[in-house]
Amino acid sequence: MNSMDPKALRSRVENISTIPTIPSVLKQLSTIIENPKISLNEISHFVSQDPALTTKILQMVNSALYGFPGRISSVNHAVMLLGLNVVKGLLLSVSVFEIMHKAMIGLREHSIGVAIASKVLARMKGLKEPEEVFVAGLLHDVGKVILTLSWPEEYDRTVKEAESSGIAIFDAERSRFSETHAAVAGWLAEKWHFPRKLCECIANHHRPQTSSLAPLETAIVHMADVLVKARGLGYSGDRLVPDVNAKAWETLALSEADLREILKELEDSVEQTEEEFRA
Repeated sequence: MNSMDPKALRSRVENISTIPTIPSVLKQLSTIIENPKISLNEISHFVSQDPALTTKILQMVNSALYGFPGRISSVNHAVMLLGLNVVKGLLLSVSVFEIMHKAMIGLREHSIGVAIASKVLARMKGLKEPEEVFVAGLLHDVGKVILTLSWPEEYDRTVKEAESSGIAIFDAERSRFSETHAAVAGWLAEKWHFPRKLCECIANHHRPQTSSLAPLETAIVHMADVLVKARGLGYSGDRLVPDVNAKAWETLALSEADLREILKELEDSVEQTEEEFRA
């Protein structure tokens, strides 16, 4: 397969609900989230109609990932507490987690790790909305799932190529698809009407220096991704640990003690979360 035409790639990705292999819940969900006028009530109603989705959302909100002091027992309560953007992100992640696990063993664990590290970093840097950075971490690799669902054989070959040539997965993607999983996820985040800052974090997590609206948030997701890879948590398509981008490192100004604290919180939360998701 020669490198694909970027316009054709984007068009197919954005018409995700017409791709035959996309599970029905994800099709319904993308229709719901694509509506820019969607209200909190409509989202709550949609989730409440689906017992499996309700269970997964409540499980995630009550898990070690979030660490709310009380138990959240209703979708309405979760939605009110977290707000529309975070709930949209959580819904997407729970609906792709199963596919994620099948698409690439270890990708779910990697994504959970990056979400946790992003949230710890966001708190450290005093960000007002650590939950939104958490969602960016959770969804940063969703492009890999979309590429797998849309082009299963080609994407499988791309992963094998990255492994055998010892190159980064995004370089292998670029040569086969003309774009990377980060761009794919960024297009979808825009189509799903996520805030522009969140779209930028997702689309630029491998090149944080290009982020103009959300340089700090993007640096956080980038750093979280590198830390989780360095720690060997999960698997994200290659075994390489990328260098931390110099500008992101400068933006974050982390001390050795900060890094130790992030890694400690990461270990504790990932272990707990994995048990909860397996339960």
